[in-house]
Amino acid sequence: MTRQPFFYDITLRDGNQSLKKPWNLSEKELIFKKLTEFGVQGIEVGFPASSELDFQACKRLAEIAPENTVISALARTVEKDILKGIEAIQHCAKPRLHTFIAMSPFNMKYVLNKEPHEVRKLAVEAVAFAKEKLPKNGEIEFSIEHFGDCAENIDYVIETLKDVVNAGAHVINLPNTVERERVKNFVTLVEKVYNALPKDIIISVHCHNDLGMAAGCSVLGAKAAIDAGVNAYINTAINGMGERAGNADLISCLLAVLKSSGFGGKYKIDPNIDLSKAWKLAKYTAYAFGVPIPINQPAVGRNAFAHESGIHADGALKDRRNYELYDYEELGRGEPEIVETGRMITTGEYGGIKGFRNVFKNLELEFHDEDEARNILELCRYANVHTQKPLTDSELRFIYYYPDIAAKIMTVTPYYIPTGELKKRVDANQNTMPGAII
Repeated sequence: MTRQPFFYDITLRDGNQSLKKPWNLSEKELIFKKLTEFGVQGIEVGFPASSELDFQACKRLAEIAPENTVISALARTVEKDILKGIEAIQHCAKPRLHTFIAMSPFNMKYVLNKEPHEVRKLAVEAVAFAKEKLPKNGEIEFSIEHFGDCAENIDYVIETLKDVVNAGAHVINLPNTVERERVKNFVTLVEKVYNALPKDIIISVHCHNDLGMAAGCSVLGAKAAIDAGVNAYINTAINGMGERAGNADLISCLLAVLKSSGFGGKYKIDPNIDLSKAWKLAKYTAYAFGVPIPINQPAVGRNAFAHESGIHADGALKDRRNYELYDYEELGRGEPEIVETGRMITTGEYGGIKGFRNVFKNLELEFHDEDEARNILELCRYANVHTQKPLTDSELRFIYYYPDIAAKIMTVTPYYIPTGELKKRVDANQNTMPGAII
């Protein structure tokens, strides 16, 4: 079996915890669909026990998940959390319950106020309970919060993990929750864990960016596991979003594996990954978060392919490899972006049928009859009220291709009774996901 890094995205859970505007469910769902089209192997959709809102969002995303995508829900080592998490995701093809507890000496003593043997008992019992309650196709991921701070009690951590694996854990997640350790020290801790566990256990690395080293810690931690014969996940977030300084950036980690001298040509990535969708994925996520992409962001920042100094400009024009490690075309960049400077027709809460048809004509989307057009118009009106923002092209396409889903996820109830051609299309597309449409 070929060992390789797999990318497991946590934007909808950890990224969603960053300080930003609240998301509505349609934005979550559109990011979810863009992630599945991008080809990540797994998506952590949320923390169902944290609120009824998050529970409903997780449940909805699990219901529409493609069969080849692992869907994960976070839970503390508490039975009610675990039951809520399982309830939210149990109907997808590949459900995974992700439970966690801190094991650093500081956290056990001052945060959890528990002795090490009590923490071990909680961890093992939580995994055993999850194994009992999960459907047969389910998996369990166990995470040690603040693993990067466990150097002084790593032997205790390893013995606990052995018990956790025996109780039923399939994936061991090793977070650098607060980035105190330099990359080499974190990788050494990861090595100690995977060397002590069975080789069929998957190692997952989850790194925060307090010192700007999240991508390096993640990629090198995964590399060490892979080189030792263990499959590895890299937890990532789009645009590096997350609490404090964020998480490891999805596109940066992918490019590090594909292009850096220590990786390039030596390691494969999941063949389902479609890097050409990176630009649109990053752009829409920034729009949904209300957080602009930094101009110097690798690959997707405005200046990622900008050259001004004479030497750089001359070198890039002679051969782009002088100053560009990868091509913007690979990322789906380079297409002209049209900005209307004259007449602009939009559609939204007060949109009429003629202007609406003009907007969709420009998107090269056709309606087969008047009933179909007026139903989609009604959905667009309500969606505009729902998002409280002008609708993007991606959102308009989403409503066109998935009208039945769009009708269900809004916080207002739209008039939507598909008949005729639209009903035929909705019935034909039920529970399917056309590829590469948004």
